[in-house]
Amino acid sequence: MASGTENGETLTNDHPGAGTEPMSEGRCHRLAKPMRYAARAIALVGALCFLTVLIGAAITDRSGPVTMEGITLAVLGLMALAACVASWWRERLAATLLMATSVGLGIHIGVCAGHSHFLAWSMVGLPYLVAGLLLLASWRLSTQHPPHRP
Repeated sequence: MASGTENGETLTNDHPGAGTEPMSEGRCHRLAKPMRYAARAIALVGALCFLTVLIGAAITDRSGPVTMEGITLAVLGLMALAACVASWWRERLAATLLMATSVGLGIHIGVCAGHSHFLAWSMVGLPYLVAGLLLLASWRLSTQHPPHRP
């Protein structure tokens, strides 16, 4: 049991996990850094592959006229790439952009794809969701304990 004092009275925690201390500053930063790099790598690989497919489809001889679906995919691809760039300076903004890209792809797939929506989204949109959640978690760990500046 963990106990402490607050306002002169003794507090006792009887729940499982009682007695666990909050993460130290160093441990938070050691955990946040690899999460941040993994998120950046996942997002960058996903965005580059996605944009490569889009550019390849756009320059083929059989490509038809520009459609609203194609414009939507291009905007979502550029949004993912912008999130990759923003992840170096603004983690929370990048996480929001990546999760919005994932949601946008899910909506696009749900409206425009024929069948196997979840499978298509899991291949195209899920990496952005995972990267966004990793960035958000690393941002939260970083803001819980700001880095110590001597």
